Amino acid sequence: MNSPPPPPEVAAAYAALATQARLLDLRDLIFAAAEATDTGPLTETLKWGQPSFLPAKKAGTTLRLGEDASAPTLFVPCSTNLLDRYRAAFPSEFTYSGARAVHLPAEGPFPDAAFQQIAAMALTYHRDKRR
Repeated sequence: MNSPPPPPEVAAAYAALATQARLLDLRDLIFAAAEATDTGPLTETLKWGQPSFLPAKKAGTTLRLGEDASAPTLFVPCSTNLLDRYRAAFPSEFTYSGARAVHLPAEGPFPDAAFQQIAAMALTYHRDKRR
C-alpha cells in the first residue's frame, strides 16, 4: 500500500526521531490496516508532539507513534482495554507497559502481520464495542 505523504509538521516530527525508519514502516502498516478494516481515510496530525492517526468514521480510537527510551512505541488511550487485548493476542511479539504503550523492536525482524492486527483492533475499537 502506498501511504499518502505525511503533512509537513508530521514529517518534521518523524525526522526528529532516532527510529524514524522503523516508525515510517509502522505508519505504512497503520494505513494498510485502515484500508483493510474500512475505517479510513485517516487523519494524520500531531498530538502531544507525536504523529497520530484518527479514523474518519469514528469506528476506532486514536493511535500515536513515538519513542520511549529510544524504542519505537505505539501509544493508545489508557481509557481503552486495548493493551489487555494486545497482551492476550500477542503475549510474546511485543513488550507492553501500563495501559497505553506497546514497545516495538527498533531493528531486525518485525512481526508486520501482528502489528497490523493490533492497529486494526484500535481502528475498530468503538465499532467492535457496539457489536
